[in-house]
Amino acid sequence: MAEAGQAESEQDLESKIEETRQRFKSEYVEESKDKYDSRDVERLFKDDALVEGYLTWRNFVVEDTLKMIDESLQWRKEFNLNDLTESSIPRWMFESGAVYLHGYDKEGNKLFWFRVKLHVKDAKSILDKKRYVAFWLERYAKREPGMPLTVVFDMSESGLSNIDMDFVKYIINCFKVYYPKFLSKMIMYEMPWIMNAAWKIVKTWLGPEAISKLKFVTKSDIQTYVGPEHLPPYMGGTDEFKYSYPPLLDDDFQSPICENGPIVSEDESDIKDTESESKETLESSFNADQSIKPKKVNFLEDSQKSDDLERGESVRLRGARKPTTTFKGTLLHISPSEELRFGAKESEKKCLIILNNVTKNHVAFKVRTTAPEKYRVKPSNSSCEPGASVDIVVSLHGGFQASPQDRFLVMAAEMESSAGAAVPELAQFWKEVSKAKVMEHRLRCHVLETPKSILNNSFESPSVTATNDHQDLQSMLMNMMVSNSRLEQKLESCLWMQKVLLGLLSFLLALTAYSLWTS
Repeated sequence: MAEAGQAESEQDLESKIEETRQRFKSEYVEESKDKYDSRDVERLFKDDALVEGYLTWRNFVVEDTLKMIDESLQWRKEFNLNDLTESSIPRWMFESGAVYLHGYDKEGNKLFWFRVKLHVKDAKSILDKKRYVAFWLERYAKREPGMPLTVVFDMSESGLSNIDMDFVKYIINCFKVYYPKFLSKMIMYEMPWIMNAAWKIVKTWLGPEAISKLKFVTKSDIQTYVGPEHLPPYMGGTDEFKYSYPPLLDDDFQSPICENGPIVSEDESDIKDTESESKETLESSFNADQSIKPKKVNFLEDSQKSDDLERGESVRLRGARKPTTTFKGTLLHISPSEELRFGAKESEKKCLIILNNVTKNHVAFKVRTTAPEKYRVKPSNSSCEPGASVDIVVSLHGGFQASPQDRFLVMAAEMESSAGAAVPELAQFWKEVSKAKVMEHRLRCHVLETPKSILNNSFESPSVTATNDHQDLQSMLMNMMVSNSRLEQKLESCLWMQKVLLGLLSFLLALTAYSLWTS
């Protein structure tokens, strides 16, 4: 029954996506083809996830979804997002460090920092500031498609001179209209009381979904959402990161460490990794063969080697979690499509990445990670024959635990027709290949909960709920204080008016009494 219901819901979604595309084509595109960038329209008709994102954000109401898509695609053309590059943004904006991507929250979402004190309201530069924010969002959308962001408004040491309401409204629209489903949460850090009135206006621009994502925090409770390793010292964290430009800030993907310890260079590590892998495979197959079979005669030597290699491969893959989803890239189909799932058990410390070559040439690939000390990747740098597949084993090493902040980067590039490439040739190939020809796909880590942790969470959930309730109560209290202040002002004015009226009434009564007495 559950499977039937799921199939029905998937069919409903597919029909909604198809209806949205057909109506957008007939009601919007055909009327004025110059309104949009043709590349955005083409992507809309090919990318189901994109249309699903718009539909979800508009509660699957097609009419509202069409208006949202129309506004979003017009904005993309106005800002020329498909051709927006680092060189098209004024250099001083990158140097200011007012906006950047760095670190992750506790749920593994990338942090998008806004240092409010570094913003100064300036009508001359507002368009460049908007393009600057769009540049970061578009860059992230291409690198981490479908992955939400957590926005951190760092309002420490800021005041009214740093608040530009037009710019704030634009940022909200970016998540409300232009990048649907991108907002995980919006953390307001150390908001000065003087800005309460301004943020009350901002709340009217947010929909109910976005309002529920607002989190007002101070130094004492920001670690509810972001771990200390991703917070600067002035927020009570341990991250010594200091923004600088150039170069442009990027994720720190590195080559995995080889079995014998830290590596000197990437090329050397690739050679060692391949050698150690071959040695391990041959040794394990040789030992298994010695314990089971007598020595073979020479004319069977080739077949024995083949059997040994197959047996060694099965040993290498034993215990690795097999993927169930697939990302279909231009050069490789990569399984899984989005995440590697690790757990605390020994059987959950290995994952499998399967690469399928869908081209007519050899494809070189290499795998990098943001936590090279934790993981072993075999093979981490090799090539795949046309139409063939390669199994890559990713395993946790040395007692380390996986984290939602860990990322993997699979890089691939098509090689000229040849019979394959050895590792030294691959090293030279990666030095010479153009970046424009390199396909990149990112994978995040998902940490499986053990029954014990689930039980602990069930006991801890009241405290977490209490913390969230505390945040909501604090927000409500701040709003009540503002309302109370206004009521007090109104009450004072009413009391003053009452005194005036009483004075006038006393004067009229005295005047009436005097008139009666004299008459």
